[in-house]
Amino acid sequence: MDFTTDARTAQLQEQLTAFMAEHVYPIEEQYWAEVEAAPDRWSPPPVIEQVKEAARSQGLWNLFLPGEDGAGLTNLQYAPLCEILGRSLHIAPVATNCAAPDTGNMEVLHMFGTVEQKQRWLEPLLDGRIRSAFAMTEPRVASSDATNIETSIVRDGDEYVINGRKWYISGAMSPQAEVLIVMGKTDPSADRHKQQSMILVPRDTPGVDVRRGMKVLGYDDRDHGGHAEIDFVDVRVPASNLIGEEGAGFAIAQARLGPGRIHHCMRLIGIAERSLELMVARAASRVAFGKPLSEQGVIRDWIAESRVRIEQLRLLTLKAAWLMDTVGNKGAHTEIQAIKIAAPATVEWIVDKAVQVHGAGGLSQDFPVAEWYAQVRTLRFADGPDEVHKNALARHEIRRMTQHA
Repeated sequence: MDFTTDARTAQLQEQLTAFMAEHVYPIEEQYWAEVEAAPDRWSPPPVIEQVKEAARSQGLWNLFLPGEDGAGLTNLQYAPLCEILGRSLHIAPVATNCAAPDTGNMEVLHMFGTVEQKQRWLEPLLDGRIRSAFAMTEPRVASSDATNIETSIVRDGDEYVINGRKWYISGAMSPQAEVLIVMGKTDPSADRHKQQSMILVPRDTPGVDVRRGMKVLGYDDRDHGGHAEIDFVDVRVPASNLIGEEGAGFAIAQARLGPGRIHHCMRLIGIAERSLELMVARAASRVAFGKPLSEQGVIRDWIAESRVRIEQLRLLTLKAAWLMDTVGNKGAHTEIQAIKIAAPATVEWIVDKAVQVHGAGGLSQDFPVAEWYAQVRTLRFADGPDEVHKNALARHEIRRMTQHA
């Protein structure tokens, strides 16, 4: 394994770090002020467009996507860049067109879309002119098992008819989210992993009923376009909107979620690093029982433990990224599962300690740590809950050891 930073990645790290210092960190307060003052609850703050133009002009755009449509970076090259973006989670990924769920949706269209689908949806997504959403999770079934989904996608001549209810559809409350990738069943009688299909649904299609925005631990995530609950009632779209073939939905979902899972973990390391910085700064500035918090043994234990855990996470993430590049997502299965289990829980611990060091302020809107905590906690569900990943990883270990016994 070789995690040496190559010349191109080093140059992009330096460039992106400077971009964050010049364009992102200085506007964070203005960004949140515009979020609070916006008459339209779900529209992005105007200041974000200025930052997007700066990122595009510097070539810091679509860094996540390999090949000629993106920056052409490997997973190992993108990992340290994605970590930097995670340091300002609400601004930097959007500003560089590297924000979920658009990244995963663009990857799906890049890998499986037809020429027509790419022209209609991928090109404006790559250009940052529109946003998108991914509709898989459902309220009535345990969606941790994707084969449970009940939304129906039924062929009717030259159209498909979609019926069902989805929720926690990230970004779908934003008026910029013009298209949804919807996962549903086209053939309930087929093999359980061949029943599902994916289809493109323009958000303004008749029958797409956005019922409400969902809150996450009290936050509505409105700056990211919210999380929607949507009813699909006799929604009709052209048959040409199907992505790939009927029955390919589950396989496409797995192809989408592999890179998505590791991207989440990369960004989480950025959150952890910045949480540690804030923890140290706060501990140095506050005095309790006659001495700075930074001289209290328990605080020093948290600071030291945070650094150890961050270094462990980074190494495991880099190993997973390197394996994805060298042996493919399937070959990196163990490491992808492991980092998806480890990263959210570990960073949740670090952010929790940052909240604690900030005292009552850590629970308030005056510091970012409370909202970071909510964001990190959601990632123990996003792209599969901890328990599903642990079960899959344990099954793989048992099989491997049994075969070699």
